[in-house]
Amino acid sequence: MTGTSELPSQKTDSGKLTQQVGLPGATMMGLGSIIGTGVFVSIGIAADVTGPSVILAIAVAGLVATCNGLSSAQLAACHPVSGGTYEYGYRWLGPRWGFTAGWMFLCAKSASAATAALGLSGYLLHALGQASNDAVLGGQGRGSEIILVALAAIVLVTLLVLSGIRRSSNSNIVIVSITLISLGAFVVAGLPMAIEQGSSQLFPMFAPSDSATGPIEGFLRACALMFVAFTGYGRIATMAEEVHHPRQTIPRAILTTLFVSAAIYITVGAIAVMSVGSSGFASAQNARAAPLEIIARQYDVPAVATIVAVGAITAMLGVLVNLVLGLSRVVLAMGRRRDIPSLFAKLDAQSTTPYPAVIITGLFIGGLAMIGDVKTTWSFSAFTVLVYYAITNLAAIRLSGDERLYPPIIAWIGLASCLFLAFWVETEIWIAGLSLLVLGWMWQTFAISKLAGSES
Repeated sequence: MTGTSELPSQKTDSGKLTQQVGLPGATMMGLGSIIGTGVFVSIGIAADVTGPSVILAIAVAGLVATCNGLSSAQLAACHPVSGGTYEYGYRWLGPRWGFTAGWMFLCAKSASAATAALGLSGYLLHALGQASNDAVLGGQGRGSEIILVALAAIVLVTLLVLSGIRRSSNSNIVIVSITLISLGAFVVAGLPMAIEQGSSQLFPMFAPSDSATGPIEGFLRACALMFVAFTGYGRIATMAEEVHHPRQTIPRAILTTLFVSAAIYITVGAIAVMSVGSSGFASAQNARAAPLEIIARQYDVPAVATIVAVGAITAMLGVLVNLVLGLSRVVLAMGRRRDIPSLFAKLDAQSTTPYPAVIITGLFIGGLAMIGDVKTTWSFSAFTVLVYYAITNLAAIRLSGDERLYPPIIAWIGLASCLFLAFWVETEIWIAGLSLLVLGWMWQTFAISKLAGSES
């Protein structure tokens, strides 16, 4: 089946979203989704499982993300509607694949959004002197203060997204700018210390802090964890219906986003590891919810730790904004196809915001945030998002010659890499992910027919 095959009927009575985002806005949306939880949280987690080779893990994850990004770009250019791989799966692979992609996306990105909310809460409370040494990371941060602040952030972001994509896009530009300034300050302040101590901190290259984790296992797990940090570029594809000239804009925005974010991640990771060592980075990550701020306090530059804290808080806010936007668009697409109740396919009077989808997205993220276990949610995101992008690459393989923008080998590499890395996360995580996948299939098999009958 090629991309010219006939689609199952899609409800169009809910209307289409208005095109109002150009290349700069799309790129900033991608950066706002990527430059956040990954750089302020996940690099420290990855350093804990692989040591200084976390720098290599970032590069490998970036290469895998590039293959996936090119697959996403050509799919979105051929089929510019909200929903991302959920829609591509339906068009090029069939209903079961499309539903699976949508279900995995909702699971993965909701967990990522909950992680971002808890990370924001941890950084904020730590900056105000309220966070304990256990903080939010390591599965022990279930204090009422952290959860309440996280829930408040989710409510505020949900209201922001309900106000419309244009205001959300403008807010995103401000957030990304502040974040980049803070990371620039971290790099400049840490460069002297990194130059002085770097040679002694980089070896042995593969040195996981957990003695039960072997060097190869740790490195591959770190690659999977860091891959999640890059997947914000998918936010660009899920908003394809709202982008001007999608065939040209989406590929350019995705490639620009990946190149810039990879450069930032590698630079920040290298400075952190070369300054305090991977064990010091991992200790800061596990001790409190503000690892880069803790490292920055060791630099001989006044106020840099405060700048980093402000950047971290705004970054997590940016991640939340973009994840709520992206998730709500997938919920919108699933509502249009009646994979979930058609209520979630409704738009506001201006056809700019799917308000029922935004509201249910905020509620679901809030429920996950109440768990409070950041390490587990991030690992869960890794497995489910790798399954999601495996389907993306599989759909790209099925593109016809006229639809294809890039050689098929790129999609094959992306598919093999995603399937390989998915099962290097903790065993209990991928078992839980597969269990949720089965539950999703049960819903599709047994509940959708009943729903369709009641609405007919």
